[in-house]
Amino acid sequence: MTTGVGGLPAAIRRNHCNAGGCRKPRKVEPMPVPLKSGDVLRGRYRIRRVIGQGGMGCIYLADDQRLEGRQCALKEVEHDRTLPAEMVREAREQFLREATVLARLDHPNLPKVSDFFSIAARDYLVMDYVPGKDLRTLMLEAKQEGRFLFEVDVLNWAGQLANALIYLHSQDPPILHRDIKPSNLKVTPTGLLKLVDFGLVKLLAPGEVTITVLQGQGTALYTPLEQYGGDSGHTDARSDLYAFGATLYHLLTNQAPADARERFLNPQCLTPIRQINPDVSMRSERAILWAMGIHPDDRPESVERFRQSLLGDTPTIPRPVSKALTVGELLRLEPERALLWSAVGVSLVTLIITLAR
Repeated sequence: MTTGVGGLPAAIRRNHCNAGGCRKPRKVEPMPVPLKSGDVLRGRYRIRRVIGQGGMGCIYLADDQRLEGRQCALKEVEHDRTLPAEMVREAREQFLREATVLARLDHPNLPKVSDFFSIAARDYLVMDYVPGKDLRTLMLEAKQEGRFLFEVDVLNWAGQLANALIYLHSQDPPILHRDIKPSNLKVTPTGLLKLVDFGLVKLLAPGEVTITVLQGQGTALYTPLEQYGGDSGHTDARSDLYAFGATLYHLLTNQAPADARERFLNPQCLTPIRQINPDVSMRSERAILWAMGIHPDDRPESVERFRQSLLGDTPTIPRPVSKALTVGELLRLEPERALLWSAVGVSLVTLIITLAR
């Protein structure tokens, strides 16, 4: 249960305030003021534009003036100024520890963290800029066209995401992402998937509850029930698995899954995948619904186990996004390809005539 000021559960505290019991509501801090285009940080990173924004700061596209032609993404974190100074200090120290760990990571499905620094009350994480569209955008485009994403593409992305999560979870200490969702997954023009946002990363201390400073609860649609407790709840690799499964559900159905709280109260509210998209295989449906178990013990014990259930031993090879060809596009095939298909057709006709004799 989520608790609020004074230890009261959030729902009770709201009723208490509505009855006039809260005389001094907490002051709401304004959103951080974004940097402007042309601003230069650390004498090196020239801001181009904002490419993402949240309650704790922005993500900027910037030019690295030290390495000509290199673009990077700057993630900005400005901690809640209403918090006690000691808590802010601890948060910033934790940010530096986490940034140090992230900078050591090296995996093809993760953007490389190349730098981190602080300016006044703001902390910055510098990462590779990843070109391409995120999976939420690709899903919405398919939905607008009245179709679903191809299962083969979704499973290919799933295999690449599994590789990234297995790598993160195998670190010492293990690293949880905690905010897996379609908009945090980008596909480059070559078909390589990148898990792009480390905003809610957690480091698992052995034998301890997870700790973090890049605060947040994840996105409700993809967040497991145990994660709603914030830092007071225990999360592990199976928490990322729930978000993984919920993400795949959304991509294959164009329909957001019922969130974990609603499913806890009404277990029948989650529509089976194949009722929405009959073209999805039974194997994929079973594996995804397994990953979305409400209780962690009802999910696969690891991402590797989930990957085996979903994909078997099929290797994951990045591939461009599939696109259904229209009749007009088929007619505009290159002459060489048209000749090839003609030759195949003639060969088939000749074979049929020969067999008929």
